[in-house]
Parts: sequence; structure tokens; C-alpha cells
Amino acid sequence: MWTVIIAIVTLLVGAVGGFFVGVYYLRKQLEKMQSDPEMLQKMAKQMGYNMNKQQMQKAQQMMKGGRPGGGRR
Repeated sequence: MWTVIIAIVTLLVGAVGGFFVGVYYLRKQLEKMQSDPEMLQKMAKQMGYNMNKQQMQKAQQMMKGGRPGGGRR
């Protein structure tokens, strides 16, 4: 009985811990891409997109939280 309970609790703790580690890792990778346009270009090519300079600037601006058009509303 206790073996089953411990196994379920361990599975849940591992899943939750893995999720938070994954989120942390993904955020760090996105922060690196903001400052490294080559890394962003590489990721875009892996997804099948070929981005020019203007598109790269828009993508970097969007990742930083700014508006792509640069205008104010």
C-alpha cells in the first residue's frame, strides 16, 4: 500500500519539478535569443522560415515586449 502511495507522490513531484525546470530553461534560452540575432535566425530556419533584417528586428522587438510597428497608441 505504502509503495503505491510513495510511487504516485514521487511521480507527481518529479512532474512538477520537471515542468518548472523546463520553464526556467526555456526563459533563459529566450533571453539569449533577444541579445543574439544569429541564434534567433537559426531557430527561424529550423522552423522553416527565412527572415530578412527587418523581420529579425521585428522579432527581437516582439520578444523584448515592444510593439512591432514602433508606433504609440
